[in-house]
Amino acid sequence: MGELVSDISRDFSTLIRQEVELAKAEAKQSATRAGKAGGMFGGAALAGWMTLLFLSIAVWEFLSSALDSRGWAAVIVMVVWAIVAAVLAARGRSLIKEIQGLPRTTETVKKVPDALKGNEEIR
Repeated sequence: MGELVSDISRDFSTLIRQEVELAKAEAKQSATRAGKAGGMFGGAALAGWMTLLFLSIAVWEFLSSALDSRGWAAVIVMVVWAIVAAVLAARGRSLIKEIQGLPRTTETVKKVPDALKGNEEIR
């Protein structure tokens, strides 16, 4: 009986070690891909920002010739961007308030000790 328990314990430890190694390998691969994707998104964000910058300058120049005032044209472009910033900030704030964290993971992790004792089933 002792040998059987020893074998089960050793096999369980081996299984856990192998699963941890697999998880590490998968996490490393995923992190590498995520890093590359993040770099691409960063480049896209910079290109988008430059596009908006030059579009804003073009609108400013157009308005300045239409209004015969560079100052007022700049103020109009700035107000438009201030409104965009306020709307985006308000939307971001409401999305942040909706974040719940990891409720299902927290719930299942709390059940693990009881499940190992045979008191509760993990689903």
